[in-house]
Amino acid sequence: MKQGGRGKGQGAKIKEKAKKIKLLILDVDGVMTDGGIILDNNGNEFKRFHVRDGHGIKMAQRVGIIIAFLTGRESNVVSRRASELGVTDIFQGRKEKIISYRELLNRYNLKDEEVAFIGDDVIDIPIMRCAGLSIAVSDAEEDVIKIADWVTKRAGGRGAVREAIEFILKSQGKWKELMEKYNNNKT
Repeated sequence: MKQGGRGKGQGAKIKEKAKKIKLLILDVDGVMTDGGIILDNNGNEFKRFHVRDGHGIKMAQRVGIIIAFLTGRESNVVSRRASELGVTDIFQGRKEKIISYRELLNRYNLKDEEVAFIGDDVIDIPIMRCAGLSIAVSDAEEDVIKIADWVTKRAGGRGAVREAIEFILKSQGKWKELMEKYNNNKT
């Protein structure tokens, strides 16, 4: 099992992949949220985001990792959350996500091996097959879990993004430096 980075001889190989990551692309529904979509009678849409995922995104940005949101749905809530987190690469309403994936690689002059993607459903498989590090949340569809390099312990919308970011930053040797800033700040 690949969960939490544990696997038969896979740990070192996965960490090597994580060391190369410069861009982290996140699916939204089912990854940043628990996949539930709440609609009220007035046409408002509600999504629940985990605060630690947001903090993890900010931490990754502090050490130079680019974050992008890529979702098949369109929602003002996603735009608002991206704005709050300083994420400027937002692709919504993208059913063929691989086109946006290639656009991001071109925009930042990156190679597949420099990209990580976190997904949960079969629409994410084409990108997961290309990305240097493919990650599935623990409650992802079985077909997604089968092809993922790494599977989080946490479910989508329950801190899975933060878990994946911590794994990447620890693999890159950047986590300890970030923690020193928190541990040494006594105000």
